[in-house]
Amino acid sequence: MLFDSSFRKELARAFSATLVILITIVMTVMLIRTLGQASVGRIDPSEVLLVMGLTVLGHLPTILTLSLFVAVTATLTRMYASSEMAIWFSCGQGLSAFVRPLLRFAWPVLLTVAVLALLVWPWTNQQARELRERYQTRGDIERVAPGRFVESAAGQRVFFIDKQTSDARSGTSVFLASSERGHETVVSARHGRVVTEGDTRELVLDQGFRMQVDGRTGEIQLAEFAEYGNQVGTRTASALHDESPRTQSVLGLLAEAGPRQLAELSWRLGLALAAFNCLLIGLVATRVNPRVGRSASLVFSLFAFATYYNLINAGQNWIERGIIHMDSFMLLLHGGVLLVALAWLGWHERNWRRRSPATD
Repeated sequence: MLFDSSFRKELARAFSATLVILITIVMTVMLIRTLGQASVGRIDPSEVLLVMGLTVLGHLPTILTLSLFVAVTATLTRMYASSEMAIWFSCGQGLSAFVRPLLRFAWPVLLTVAVLALLVWPWTNQQARELRERYQTRGDIERVAPGRFVESAAGQRVFFIDKQTSDARSGTSVFLASSERGHETVVSARHGRVVTEGDTRELVLDQGFRMQVDGRTGEIQLAEFAEYGNQVGTRTASALHDESPRTQSVLGLLAEAGPRQLAELSWRLGLALAAFNCLLIGLVATRVNPRVGRSASLVFSLFAFATYYNLINAGQNWIERGIIHMDSFMLLLHGGVLLVALAWLGWHERNWRRRSPATD
């Protein structure tokens, strides 16, 4: 049918263009953020692109939903402005007739959003966390780079070496500052080497000075040494025991069903439901006012999208804090938006049917 095919082709062009633009913007922002994390030692610089890709993949449900919403708004705005909507209305196609071709075009996107939100989102969070924590839990010596002050994994020590030898296990002009148990210690030495005994790793310094300051009394102790040893960690990284709801599967969230788990589940389901509701909102809310211009519909769509998603995030916080139950929130927000959109659609359809005899 000409009506269905022309409408879906118009949607496809607008959706593709919007999706490319949004993905480019998000990738640029995530690249800058990931490079910043790599510069402060939170992630491995060699894994910047991998972490950025996982982050963008996790945000893809939101990007797809916004692209779909903008595509519907832009397409209908152009059709209203060029009087195509008036032509379709005069041919007996009410606003409800646009629902079928709209859903035929959007159902793969809606299915993709649901899969990404429910299945891919926890997987990307798990992979990104493992990459970060594997880099964070590596030995302190592996963090040291010549000519740079590098903080240890626990944030209790700062290392500096002037020059590293070819075997990467010793260096010259070593500086070590640590803060442990209320004492601040500063050590400098001409030479340093790493000694491994079992899983324990020790930094042995030669020919240097040590200054220790008591944080409570302010007492200062100075000492000169010929050899000084300091444990810098173990070879084996600690296992990850803290299971965040962001990394749990849907079945895992349902099995525990605590406030944090239900809050996370409501957020994931909310992404899928919001994608469908945004279609109806874009269909019934798009209008062209000649006095305002075409940009008004786009501004409205962005404002409505931001408000909707802020309510989803706020509801996640309310559920986690026990202010409202998950079922009540899902029914009030998503069910309420759906009812408002359907009522709005019915109102437009009734007005069109009232005017249709005069058109004939």
